[in-house]
Amino acid sequence: MNDEYYMKQAYREALKAFDADEVPIGAVIVAGDKIIAKGYNQTELLNDTTAHAEIIALTAAFNAMGSKFLEECAMYITIEPCAMCAGALKWARIGKLIYGASEPKSGFTLYEPSILHPNTLVVEGVLKDECRQLMKDFFLKKRG
Repeated sequence: MNDEYYMKQAYREALKAFDADEVPIGAVIVAGDKIIAKGYNQTELLNDTTAHAEIIALTAAFNAMGSKFLEECAMYITIEPCAMCAGALKWARIGKLIYGASEPKSGFTLYEPSILHPNTLVVEGVLKDECRQLMKDFFLKKRG
């Protein structure tokens, strides 16, 4: 299993959001070689602005691991996390963050110093074209 494989699983979660008329962002959390948590945006369904894919996946991962810390875990997310989600990832001490497309308007990379925990490894651009296109398709559908 490699980063592309797990990002494809996160992309599948994003498709669930797309089909539910939610902003199409999906996440999976991996421990070892096993997916332990999944999530997709559910802000409309839950009427909760904090129901981002990352937050939903984190809650499931905490329960799966029996811990509030995820140093040995990796999160795969289709779009760069926002500041809120990056803060949650910091407190979770996520070991590795891999994301697809950047989010130039509200992504965590807009902030210096980084919001993430200093020990979190970051990999960007995995399946970025597919992830970016899904977002474009969603907003074109909304406008059309």
